Amino acid sequence: MYPEQLVKPMKAEMTQVGFEDLTSADVVDKTIRESKGTLLVFVNSVCGCAAGTARPGVVLSLNNAKKPAKLATVFAGFDNEAVAAARNFMAPYPPSSPSVALFKDGKLVHFIERHHIEGKSAEMIAQNLKLAYDHFC
Repeated sequence: MYPEQLVKPMKAEMTQVGFEDLTSADVVDKTIRESKGTLLVFVNSVCGCAAGTARPGVVLSLNNAKKPAKLATVFAGFDNEAVAAARNFMAPYPPSSPSVALFKDGKLVHFIERHHIEGKSAEMIAQNLKLAYDHFC
């Protein structure tokens, strides 16, 4: 488990732009099950691809005419129960961090795995998400 002083600024990058930090399995379960409309869940991480492209790409994706009604995040390697609960909703995809899941009315409709993030620019990740927003939001 990563130390809080390391994780705190990485969490803040997302909460400062409107993401709700989900820290328990119960909150994750309730948030996803009861979501109406679209919900974006970002599985945050300390890895370089999270810092270099995933977080910036997710934030950049929000500059779009259509976007998710609700934004949430969990942090891999820190809020382990919350991440495990979120991953239950992301099946059949294997655990992946960072990753980005778009839900509509509690059902997974779009997913970006780590291997779709590694080696990609923030702009490419944002474009992928914007296309999903245009289709589902």
